[in-house]
Amino acid sequence: MNKTQRLLSLLFLLIGLQLQAEKKNVLLIPIDDLNDWIGVLGGHPQVKTPNIDALAAKGTLFTNAHCQSPVCNPSRASMMTSLYPETSGIYFLSPPIKSSPVSMKNTLLTQRYVDEGYYVAGAGKIMHGRENQTHIPNYAGSFGGFGPLPKKKIGPFVGHKLWDWGAFPEKDKDMPDFQTAAWGVNQLSKKHDKPFFLATGFFRPHVPQYAPQKWFDMYPLDEVQLPKVKADDLKNISKYATNLTRLEHVAPTQEWVSKSDQWKPLVQSYLACVSFVDAQVGKVVKALENSPYKDNTYIVLYSDHGFHLGEKERWAKRSLWEDGARVPMIIVGPGIKPRQVCNKPAQLLDIYPTLLELTGHKADSKLEGKSLVPLLKDPDADWPHMARTSFGPGNYAIISEQFRYIHYNDGSEEFYDHKKDPNEWDNQINNPEYLSVIKEHRNHKPKSFHKILGKGSTGHKSFTASEALK
Repeated sequence: MNKTQRLLSLLFLLIGLQLQAEKKNVLLIPIDDLNDWIGVLGGHPQVKTPNIDALAAKGTLFTNAHCQSPVCNPSRASMMTSLYPETSGIYFLSPPIKSSPVSMKNTLLTQRYVDEGYYVAGAGKIMHGRENQTHIPNYAGSFGGFGPLPKKKIGPFVGHKLWDWGAFPEKDKDMPDFQTAAWGVNQLSKKHDKPFFLATGFFRPHVPQYAPQKWFDMYPLDEVQLPKVKADDLKNISKYATNLTRLEHVAPTQEWVSKSDQWKPLVQSYLACVSFVDAQVGKVVKALENSPYKDNTYIVLYSDHGFHLGEKERWAKRSLWEDGARVPMIIVGPGIKPRQVCNKPAQLLDIYPTLLELTGHKADSKLEGKSLVPLLKDPDADWPHMARTSFGPGNYAIISEQFRYIHYNDGSEEFYDHKKDPNEWDNQINNPEYLSVIKEHRNHKPKSFHKILGKGSTGHKSFTASEALK
């Protein structure tokens, strides 16, 4: 290389570094099936999540954030397109985004940052299934996804192969999430001549709830506390609502869990998986803090939906109740004050427009989410918006700062006052004291419902079965 070439090379490097300094980076940390069982949300009194808790202390914790659908594919599609399922027609585990003409009219979040000149890359579970390869540039792989799997199931449940729990494998390094974290650490240790948009997606605590023994040892079985439940919790809930959350589902029933004496082992395994994934989050965040990008990067940690562990007499997600739809969401980065807590209703589809504003890019009028930047500046700012979650046309929840309203496609309704009833045990839909506030929530119903796209998934079957019996 001659002197002129060296000077040009140095000039290009300096230009690249200047652009890097001007444009903010993005680090997404999606976690699968994580409910409010993290320390800062207080969902379980015994959970140990020091790394997620420490991250929350660095920025804004949204305590009232919600997914747009309580199942993986539609939730992640909605987040990436900033479109409600009612708009796109993607309500369940199928179809892919390309099968929704409405969705394809939007620029996906990852593509938008490619268009803005970013290096975009990811590993693990960011979108659902093959969608990662399709829509995540420089996708590094899933490193085994939900695996590794033992030759025989560990637990006694004879159903779906992924519904298993217990200590497996022996070492952390054999877990896909361990490898995803290692990929993230490696990416953050590199010199980037372009601003970056990185995503490290973690599979746990999604079933199978496997983690090495040391994580189970953190929660001795005889000391595990079960979630609070109410014996007659379903007495004031419609048959349609119970059908929608039970028919054609693959999770074990609460009756089976109780009779098989598996409630504590299931709670223990979930807690173990949460602490395991918390450690992986810690590695990635520490790598960022030790990098030149620590003061120039926005971090967004979130889950795709919640998870029931016996509440409402059921397991897994696919419900419009708080346990199925509420998600952890933390945003940290330049200009965001530490130790902020926001109780205003937020949504996963708000992440897209929020990041555009934070990183200084032009807003997109086709996005249905709202930028959360006003709440990042002042968590108590006036916020007229409500959150919305759906599970099939006509089934939706409207969430405000204090209340949850649920409407089902058979016309039945539920209404909960979270100040008086945080567990959603007492349906107040017929209480005249709430007449005006119920009307206000009803006014936020979807304007229209796209027809259901795709077929054959658990959600499709559950919706069809529930409709047949209404």
